[in-house]
Amino acid sequence: MTLSRRMLCAGTGLLLAGTLGLAGCGSAEESAPSSAPATAAPDTPRQFLLGAAGAGDSYFPTYGNGGYDVSRYTVKVRYDPAKDRLTGTTTVQAAATTDLSAFNLDLVGLTVRSVTVDGAPAKHGRKGDELVVTPARGLIAGNGFVAEIAYEGEPESLSDEALGVGGFLHTDEGAIALGQPQSASTWFPVNDHPSDKATYDFEITVPKGLTAVSNGVPVGKNTAGGWTTWKWAERSPMASYLSTVVIGKFRITEGEHKGRPVFHAVTTDLPQGAADRSIAGTVEVADYLESVFGPYPFGAYGGVVISDSRIRYALETQSRPVYSANFFSGGENTGVVAHELAHQWFGNSVSLARWQDIWLNEGLATYAEWLWAEHDGGRTAQQAFDARYTGSSGQVWRTPPGEPGAANLFSESVYQRGGMTVHALRVAVGDKAFFEILKTWAAQKRDANATTAEFVALAERVSGEQLDDLFQAWLYGTQRPGRPERR
Repeated sequence: MTLSRRMLCAGTGLLLAGTLGLAGCGSAEESAPSSAPATAAPDTPRQFLLGAAGAGDSYFPTYGNGGYDVSRYTVKVRYDPAKDRLTGTTTVQAAATTDLSAFNLDLVGLTVRSVTVDGAPAKHGRKGDELVVTPARGLIAGNGFVAEIAYEGEPESLSDEALGVGGFLHTDEGAIALGQPQSASTWFPVNDHPSDKATYDFEITVPKGLTAVSNGVPVGKNTAGGWTTWKWAERSPMASYLSTVVIGKFRITEGEHKGRPVFHAVTTDLPQGAADRSIAGTVEVADYLESVFGPYPFGAYGGVVISDSRIRYALETQSRPVYSANFFSGGENTGVVAHELAHQWFGNSVSLARWQDIWLNEGLATYAEWLWAEHDGGRTAQQAFDARYTGSSGQVWRTPPGEPGAANLFSESVYQRGGMTVHALRVAVGDKAFFEILKTWAAQKRDANATTAEFVALAERVSGEQLDDLFQAWLYGTQRPGRPERR
């Protein structure tokens, strides 16, 4: 995510549900004569339990759920902007990770009409923003299952003093579903935590004349009876908060680059100009970042520019970032494009296991801005570091980016001190090892989740240096570290 400089900074735990140990047949020490036949203990009956109503994240304990792992979502929704009314059916393909009597999905506000599990009707109820599904039969650990949920209602927005506005936002012409760390659950039932990534198919039906943009590869559209259905497919695993739908009137640009589709959409609320030119630079920026980070990780390129006073940030929605028009009010801006595209590697392909480690997303994306600026003829990464090192406020040094707290998830420290941490690593290990670290991290953790501890371990392995003191000072200290020096 990139925050507009016009606003104050506001607004990715491993799935902690374990697998129940099941006792198998065992033999006890014999007490009978050796000629007596051995007898096996009977199998312990299975204990089917309710899955956890949270993924175990210390910052957001109610986000996500436990007891299962989703592999694929198929989301089919119809949205009528005139009535602000959404109807949908979402199919969830998953596997139980423990023996489940029932499981939860995150769903904010919308009314559930029916649920089936493996084709059989299932009971369902609500506990706040949790949808509790009780299948006709318990789900056995290791087995796959398919849940289908039909729902409808007026979607809700989300607002948090620290994190900002997101969720499903009704607009004059359509809607915007966007936000970090939570948004998906406002328009479809989901395991809403980045630790449970899945692939997605979207079919979004809107009044004829409107465009519905989502993630991944465009796979066609059809119009009937005054409604158009737009179809999208994201075949790489995606964290739920990276999903989006933007409905409205746009200038559409389509093309192809390196065998991948390119799909850009710029709101017609803006005159053609800086926003269009900036988004058109997406593939050029992506090609440069490939030289630094390794192969581009997804099957499509693109960008969406919106104009809505409630959204004053850019978000790295997978394969197709969404940008506030505010970023282009002063002219062409490929810096923000570099930031959001860097997230396609760091944040999207390599995703957080817990929200505490968000600096891994934002620090690396901020540093990508510095690298792009240098490549594009601007100031060097060293000059960018120096400016922030001398000019940052005391709050940046008092807030540790490696453990910022939920209220400071999008603080200046996470972005700027996070970027300075990356530069301090570069200075310490030298360019050869540094860029090898970045490419190795992107390659080894592609489509997976990761933690700060894993990043530190990889940096030490690649560089052959002990880096605990460096990361302790830059990520967890509450005073400004000394200037980094080559070891």
